[in-house]
Amino acid sequence: MEIKVSTENGRVPVTVLHVEGNIDSGSYEEFELQVDKLIKEGARYILIDLAQAPFVSSAGLRALQHIFKQLHSLHSDPNLNTEETKQGIRAGTYKSSYLKLLNLSPEIRTAFETSGFDMYMETFNDLDTAIASF
Repeated sequence: MEIKVSTENGRVPVTVLHVEGNIDSGSYEEFELQVDKLIKEGARYILIDLAQAPFVSSAGLRALQHIFKQLHSLHSDPNLNTEETKQGIRAGTYKSSYLKLLNLSPEIRTAFETSGFDMYMETFNDLDTAIASF
């Protein structure tokens, strides 16, 4: 797995991670480490482009959850742990303002939706639309 990083300017600077290769049990730790490093260096809004990632395993989904939690803790979202927010996540009305995904393959989309990640993370098929959503 390789990650190419770029920054796009919308209303906020968005760090775009172009992932090449699978995010699975053999690569998820490196994926997390690279994203953690970007967050430590100041990335606060992250878009993960999976156009060149044919597969994301359960370990990869856990890595996405880790990134979601990291970003939300940095933004000090006081509502993140409220019952209202939890209900919003369950209902699909709460979406992360800090982490979004781009270009999911049909297989990744199925795993993403089956695991419930689509309930709180937005996905896009167009870079410009994704950047404008931040």
